[in-house]
Amino acid sequence: MSTPTLTSSPLLEGLNPQQREAVLYRGPALLIVAGAGSGKTRVLTHRIASLLESREAWPSQILAITFTNKAASEMRERVHHLVGGVAEGMWISTFHSACVRILRREAEQFGYSRSFTIYDSGDTRALLKRIIKDLEADVLGFTVPSTAGKISKLKNELTDVEAYARQANFNDPNEVMFVEIFRRYTRELSAANAFDFDDLISQTVYLFQAFPHVADRYRSRFRHILVDEYQDTNHAQYALIRELTRGPSAPEPGEPVAPAPSLTVVGDSDQSIYAFRGADIRNIVEFERDFSGAKVVLLEQNYRSTQNILSAANAVISNNFDRKDKKLWTADGDGEKIVGYTGYSGHDEAQFVADEIQGLHDRGTAYHDIAVFYRTNSQTRALEEIFIRSAIPYRIVGGTKFYERAEIKDAMAYLTAVANPADTLAVRRILNTPKRGIGPATETQLATYAEKNGITFRESLRHVKELGLGPKVTGAITALSDLLDEAAALAEAGPTQADSGVPEVLGLLMSRSGYLDALRASRDPQDEARAENVEELVAVTKEFQRNNPDGTLLDFLTEVSLVAAADEIDDSSGSVSLMTLHTAKGLEFDAVFVTGVEEDLLPHRMSAGEPGGPAEERRLFYVGITRARKRLFLSLAMTRAQYGDVSVALPSRYLQEIPAELIDWRQSPGMANSRGGSQPRALNVRRDGYGGAYSLPAGPSAPKPKTEWANKVTGQMRDNGDLALAAGDRIRHTDFGEGRVMAVTGEGAKRIAEVQFDAAGRKRLLIKVAPIEKVS
Repeated sequence: MSTPTLTSSPLLEGLNPQQREAVLYRGPALLIVAGAGSGKTRVLTHRIASLLESREAWPSQILAITFTNKAASEMRERVHHLVGGVAEGMWISTFHSACVRILRREAEQFGYSRSFTIYDSGDTRALLKRIIKDLEADVLGFTVPSTAGKISKLKNELTDVEAYARQANFNDPNEVMFVEIFRRYTRELSAANAFDFDDLISQTVYLFQAFPHVADRYRSRFRHILVDEYQDTNHAQYALIRELTRGPSAPEPGEPVAPAPSLTVVGDSDQSIYAFRGADIRNIVEFERDFSGAKVVLLEQNYRSTQNILSAANAVISNNFDRKDKKLWTADGDGEKIVGYTGYSGHDEAQFVADEIQGLHDRGTAYHDIAVFYRTNSQTRALEEIFIRSAIPYRIVGGTKFYERAEIKDAMAYLTAVANPADTLAVRRILNTPKRGIGPATETQLATYAEKNGITFRESLRHVKELGLGPKVTGAITALSDLLDEAAALAEAGPTQADSGVPEVLGLLMSRSGYLDALRASRDPQDEARAENVEELVAVTKEFQRNNPDGTLLDFLTEVSLVAAADEIDDSSGSVSLMTLHTAKGLEFDAVFVTGVEEDLLPHRMSAGEPGGPAEERRLFYVGITRARKRLFLSLAMTRAQYGDVSVALPSRYLQEIPAELIDWRQSPGMANSRGGSQPRALNVRRDGYGGAYSLPAGPSAPKPKTEWANKVTGQMRDNGDLALAAGDRIRHTDFGEGRVMAVTGEGAKRIAEVQFDAAGRKRLLIKVAPIEKVS
């Protein structure tokens, strides 16, 4: 396929040969295999700009899809910088945002109103909780998280309740119950004129399949489709792309057959880490089979990390076999060695991390340029304790988000009840919020009345006088109903009318309902912060209205519902970022600490029995490594406290895959006689930081953990198994000095000593491996 004559275009300046090839290639399908830090966003934006500059496409003919709002915003700004205001007509958005735009326009094709609302995970859980309770499904072991997860998985596989029911085993009472839950959940969503998050994509696919003329309209519009992070797509997202890139379903007689839209996807199978969310690595691995004649371009030059970091990443990921071989390299030099560290305990590890962060900060690295990664959230406890003691500012990314807070969800429910009166979940949430004396029995009476009369729950509020309730309750419900009507009239007037935008609607609801007054009058000190959060939401609506002068209440609700967790990371925060390795995807920092690099943590114990599990865990480690620009630290502990128990921890198998000369190993003071060093053919921990505890075999053919390697490792560990200790004994610890045993608990290898040290205070020690001896 020939390329357009843009060889002298300023758009090509500064691109390496592979990037240039990806920008200029023209054909039906292009796969850009973009290694970590290889400039994929630059290639995508310059490719879009080149299509516009060469006049091969109008802006309205381009659809670019990303996975986060932040990535979409960055791409939009970059294209605008390259081509100016002409970029305004393009669709650059997330999968979900693009599908919402399509559904808003086409929902009435299949019985939905354009004013549908979108249920987030909290709404889904609330609805399922009520259904499970009504059906008494908890008796059969049904829980909200597991049920929500199963429904989500089925929807991402494009399996609706009827399709599932056709293959269900109705001799199994659990199957029968699940089908009933799924069916009722589907029915209630439909009755509420609502979609959950998974529906946004699956329903768009169904729309295109059921109404070919609608699909043809979008295929004709979007002549160039570009998809970022293609390795993270699930089956529903893959099906959506396939539907959009097919040729017209039924061209008019005599009309020439229009070519199918061109497809460009960017991704890296080495960074496919979301199988638990339904991502299917086969979508990128089998791209050339799915799209015959596809061109493949490899981007291997890295613009982010030092060569030492990249060499470690290359060495680790090369042990996965189902991948396109590529070697990341940089022209910017080797950089400093990776620092490895073995602590005696999780707290030792955390202290090392804190000390190194303080040193980096003292030498000029800003706190916000430092990140600490871990495999599981339970690992944060020791880190937080030490960071607080060390006065290191930190923030946990992925904690309770602003829009997940109860008070914000209450306020959003008020707005939803106005925008979509059919949304029963929203109306029921605000019925007695703040307290109005409306109890569960009254709520049930309203729901029963609505069901008997074939009306919505919202409409039943208008008929409350027919229920024969007491005057106080009747008055409270009537006042709420009147308030919602008044707010709806205000919202309907639209932002073009004075004082009738989204901020005014929210202000009316929060003041007249008494919600803000109730928070301010509360004696609960946390309610003051909750009131401030509601006021912050009002500020958000004002900012929305400034940025979108014609934006409606429905537009605001749609924007909020599509906010993603990763989008909330504030790069300018003056704090160290703590996050899981999964959350770290797509980010980069000057200094990165990957903690807990141990068997059963990384790789996680749950991955062992999953098909492709260990390979995905290795990709997760690879993602963590490649987030680092200048400095990389890998740490582990000899013992790890989990679930109230202390156990011996083994080094991760992935550590032996990194060439020893790339790492400078360190250890807890006193664990061994030397501070650091390296050994080319093995990570000999007696000298290199594993504290005289054990050695790792060298080479890629080393035995796997939990078999002969594990036996070798545990056989070389310090063994105090025969050390008899009792309360009152005096002991000497290599690091903590002398102390008195206060109690001994557990049995065998899990015996733990509670020791009051003379200088170091109270400690819990795993007797079998602790560097201790009795003193007379």
